[in-house]
Amino acid sequence: MPTRRLNKKESHKLIDSYRDEYRKAPRPRQSEILTILEDATGRHRKSLIRLLNHKPVSKPRRSGRQRTYGAAMEDALRVIFAAYDYISCERLKPTLLAIAEHLEAHDELTLTPELRQQLVTISVSTMWRIRTRLLQDEPRLPRRTPQPSNDLRRDVPMQRIPWDEPQPGHLEVDLVFHSGPTAQGEFVHTLQMVDVATGWVALRAILGRSYLVMADAFEAILRELPFPIVELHTDNGSEFFNHHMVRFWKERVPTLQWTRNRPYVKNDARFIEQRNGYLVRGYLGRERLDTADQTMALNALYGDLSRYHNLFLPSMRQIAKERVVRGEQTYTRRRFDQARTPFARLCETGVLTPQRQLALTQWHRATNPRLLLGQVKAQIDALFDLPGAQPGMTEDVYQTLMFPPFDLKGEGVVR
Repeated sequence: MPTRRLNKKESHKLIDSYRDEYRKAPRPRQSEILTILEDATGRHRKSLIRLLNHKPVSKPRRSGRQRTYGAAMEDALRVIFAAYDYISCERLKPTLLAIAEHLEAHDELTLTPELRQQLVTISVSTMWRIRTRLLQDEPRLPRRTPQPSNDLRRDVPMQRIPWDEPQPGHLEVDLVFHSGPTAQGEFVHTLQMVDVATGWVALRAILGRSYLVMADAFEAILRELPFPIVELHTDNGSEFFNHHMVRFWKERVPTLQWTRNRPYVKNDARFIEQRNGYLVRGYLGRERLDTADQTMALNALYGDLSRYHNLFLPSMRQIAKERVVRGEQTYTRRRFDQARTPFARLCETGVLTPQRQLALTQWHRATNPRLLLGQVKAQIDALFDLPGAQPGMTEDVYQTLMFPPFDLKGEGVVR
């Protein structure tokens, strides 16, 4: 008797050796053979009886389903994912063919008729499976992780911009600190503004939080925004609520509607908080930046990064939500529209002048997103190669300003 259970191949070989004897043997001997095989193979007696009476016929193995999308599709998706920084497939799928054609115009892809058809028919789940395989071999950019009473706040209502706001110009604003592990001394901040209706973002780096740099950053953003600002939504920080900033906004946008978060409720500015995470922290991490040179390099980087985000990265916007009660559980069901870029959403609103829309369209067509993303990553590497501030050395904040407050003779304030 064997001391171990036989595997499948050995079991069938042992059963075959007893088959002829079993068929000719009397019933007592058949019972003995079944007992031997039962102990050796671990099979049930009824199963052994069937195998001894009828030799099993091996069937040819069925071939699996052939691959629908071959190496050409994987190569095309590898270029597309890399050019669009591996954003979710739900955001890429609605405009996948248009994205591929745009990259083909910049000699990044070669599209055949078969590949064009596959780009139309491929599903989101298949894209995710291919993306998972590609990411195993493609290293990604590492992702780095109550106020005192103020009389000025009393006149500013605490409310949120509605999630379904249809018109551009309603912007959430926030500061992102680049202080590193310590908040001592002066360091760089990112002033970010995001339009709720379209997802259009504006980024500006400032050294410190003084009125001088805040006003300069807002002035630069206001001149670059392709649409007028209607509403400004901030948190309760003193960098926003001071007499200088109130005067600045009254002079620049007299009809501005100003709203603010409830204290300690960051979700009142959920759109800007989301982009603080994946757009600013996602690319820059939590390293310390504290020099004028780093501020100027970061502003050069933000010019390309905001262009890349606004013109090329599609996003999905919530279009409906409802409360669903299922038994004792209650949850919110959200529905989203097809993914489109902030530029496409902005064109649909009709607020752009024909000249501005034509300029942005030409800018979009002339830009290779893959090269632009590579330039952004190269600028990030160059930024972190710059030395930090030296102890005892004072940084010249005036070097970081786009609109210096003094004229060339230094005789007076221009603004």
